[in-house]
Amino acid sequence: MEEHIDITTDAAEDVAALAGTDDVTRYPIAPGYRVNVRTGPGTQYGIVRTLPYGMKVPVYCQKPGEWVTGPYGTSNLWDNIANGQFVADAYVHTGSDGYIAPRCD
Repeated sequence: MEEHIDITTDAAEDVAALAGTDDVTRYPIAPGYRVNVRTGPGTQYGIVRTLPYGMKVPVYCQKPGEWVTGPYGTSNLWDNIANGQFVADAYVHTGSDGYIAPRCD
């Protein structure tokens, strides 16, 4: 399970920005989970923020990385939700076990 930290005021503002109104499809984080956003595709990368319950995130691209088991199975896919920000796909309801976005460079 992903580790959890409290969200700071600055992070709360950044999360609000993620919930903007552009035309990108957003996917829900698993109910009951506050998922850590990391600087790369694995738990060894630093935590940028922790998403609040009920958050929906855009997936701009996906990258293979550390294998993670979450409510939606076990996967090594990590979803890029903003520049330099990744969440484990096993916690995002994309409706697929595979890629739903291009591979990140």
